[in-house]
Amino acid sequence: MQTLLNKQWHHLPHHEVTDLLESDQHSGLDLFEIKHRQERFGANVLTPKRGKSPLLRFLLQFHNPLIYILLAASLVTLILKDAVDAAIIFAVVLVNAIVGYIQEAKAERAIEALAQTMITEANTLRAGKTVRISAAELVPGDIVLLQAGNKVPADLRLLRARDLQV
Repeated sequence: MQTLLNKQWHHLPHHEVTDLLESDQHSGLDLFEIKHRQERFGANVLTPKRGKSPLLRFLLQFHNPLIYILLAASLVTLILKDAVDAAIIFAVVLVNAIVGYIQEAKAERAIEALAQTMITEANTLRAGKTVRISAAELVPGDIVLLQAGNKVPADLRLLRARDLQV
């Protein structure tokens, strides 16, 4: 399988690609080979992007031209010896940042929850049988069967297609 990485596999005939992947287009991979490849390659998932720290997300609430103007107005008001007005302006900016931070945190949690519920599945040919599995369980060499309306669960090489529309 290592030799496939050195070749331009998208230019190769499909039977040569399946040979290099040590797979069979009529029966797929056997169960032992699937376990071995899952251990070797891991899950078919994208590495999640590392999130920003809570402190940085809070400080980014102040990164806005209007906030800069309000903070400058608060500073000018303080210099003009009107501490009450300066404190009120600063308090409004601080409350705005807190509310923005809370809303952003709720939105991120909602997106994470939505991503957890959106599990992509794939019909694959394994050990001569068609099985429906989670896309995260796919391994290199799996034969994936696509039908109209299916999401493409991974990088795939098409072996056969009829009336394909993307």
